[in-house]
Amino acid sequence: MVTVEVRGLDDEVVRLIERRAVGNSRDVESEIRHILAESSEDDADMSEKMRAFRALSRQFREETRGTYQTPSEILIRRDRDGER
Repeated sequence: MVTVEVRGLDDEVVRLIERRAVGNSRDVESEIRHILAESSEDDADMSEKMRAFRALSRQFREETRGTYQTPSEILIRRDRDGER
């Protein structure tokens, strides 16, 4: 296991972490571990979502390649003017 030392934390940040730790029935060190683990999971989850989005985007581009798409400003203008 690695030991990490964080210097220069703002007193307000420390106070908020302490308060959060009490609210979660943890000591400050455990709360910080929890925050870091949670943050890492969020990043991993976001990376997976981003990969899925990119794959879906590639598939959509391939399926629509060569088709004419009406520019959005024209569609907006038609809708605003009540045209169909």
